[in-house]
Amino acid sequence: MGINAARQYEQEALAMGFLSVCGVDEAGRGSLAGPVVAACVVLPLRFGLEGVNDSKQLTAVQRDRLFPMITQQARGYGIGMVDNTEIDRINILNATHLAMRLAFHNLPAGLWCDLALIDGLPAREFPITQWAIVKGDSKSQSIAAASIIAKVTRDRIMEDLHSQYPDYNFAQNKGYPASSHLQALARRGPCPVHRLTYKPVLVASTKC
Repeated sequence: MGINAARQYEQEALAMGFLSVCGVDEAGRGSLAGPVVAACVVLPLRFGLEGVNDSKQLTAVQRDRLFPMITQQARGYGIGMVDNTEIDRINILNATHLAMRLAFHNLPAGLWCDLALIDGLPAREFPITQWAIVKGDSKSQSIAAASIIAKVTRDRIMEDLHSQYPDYNFAQNKGYPASSHLQALARRGPCPVHRLTYKPVLVASTKC
């Protein structure tokens, strides 16, 4: 399954006096279609599920295997989604931060956290103290768990969208700019779930 992401940030936070830590990550920023999805996960102190690491380092089979194990063993998790229309309206950075805040607010009622470990750069207007960790999904098990939940959730959404818009092969490319996706865009133009402000989609729409 691969080497687990470390727990050093979680342990450091607890040593500093924080009482409950969550990990936050997103999936879908670079996609040309569909939503951006974020997950917020609170793991138990002695969580040690083998193979939990950056979702990009895992195969789809590994992610699908780990997903139910994480959701069952976590103290709780929340998911936040922002659709393509809102991404076009507020831009992908703001949409990503909004999805992260929504994921935090969608944690189970009564599950309280006082520190968020967030992959990458700080999230704007996050409601609790945050530590932004570059490449955090390979350095923190909490973030790695969130990355898996976000990725699997979004992949399943894109597979459902494939049944509505099969010409774009979302089941395989998940909305990312694979050659077959770009060719379909050039032939047919964008569909209702494409992000119209993304350059390849914008170029395709002006040609139709």
